[in-house]
Amino acid sequence: MNRRKFLKAGATLSATGLLAGLYAWKVEPYWLEFVHRKMPIAHLPASLRGKTLLQISDMHVGDRFDFQYIINAFNDASKLDPAIVVYTGDFVSYDGPQQLEQLKTVMENAVHGSVATLGILGNHDYGKNWQEPEVDVKITKLLEEAGVTVLRNAKANVEGLTITGLDDLWGTNYEPGPILSSLDKQSANLVLCHNPDVCDQDVWHDYQGWILSGHTHGGQCKPPFLPPPLLPVENRRYTSGYFDLEDGRHLYINRALGCSFPVRFNVRPEITVFELA
Repeated sequence: MNRRKFLKAGATLSATGLLAGLYAWKVEPYWLEFVHRKMPIAHLPASLRGKTLLQISDMHVGDRFDFQYIINAFNDASKLDPAIVVYTGDFVSYDGPQQLEQLKTVMENAVHGSVATLGILGNHDYGKNWQEPEVDVKITKLLEEAGVTVLRNAKANVEGLTITGLDDLWGTNYEPGPILSSLDKQSANLVLCHNPDVCDQDVWHDYQGWILSGHTHGGQCKPPFLPPPLLPVENRRYTSGYFDLEDGRHLYINRALGCSFPVRFNVRPEITVFELA
């Protein structure tokens, strides 16, 4: 290769890298995908069959990106007229009390279900280092005022479907055993659990059914045909999407609506649209 060809190749590579970087920073973090799939639930009441359940996860409202994007996504999601909406944690990227005001602004535009609107907390909702219980209390109160019923190791009956919500694995109030042991296996059940690593713990008491999680963001950046190099879970299998846990449990990991830092590549943000069956 002569000098001219070498310089031309270098310039092409530099331009390609610059464009890829701009795409990962300015385009994909805001290129929302609505992922549609069926959710067959044993013993589901006839009144809920065919109804829509939306999963929204990992909004990460804060100072790190323009949260008007989240409000716009909410407006689009509301047009789907869901029966049930579940929020699976990490409402904020908490750096200080300003995130409470920001979250309040965002939740004034929250997506609500015509039948129920429920949520759980993620690790970021427990403040710095996930160890500030006064923060999760304030966030819970704010969410409740916005019409979201927050399930903290608790369950709710939604027209015959029991939806159970667990506090986060890394937080200060994680205690899943008692509530999971109380579930009626002859009833329709669904569990919300922010961190999918909980699926590998001996806390499930032979639970059979779906588990909706978030937390991983799908890794945010993933080389083509390869797994994401960075994941905040011990079980590296838990990336995103559907997993048959081969014991009667079905796990779905949402890729997140927001992000801790606005960089995504080959992992678009997601709102999941489930058809109950």
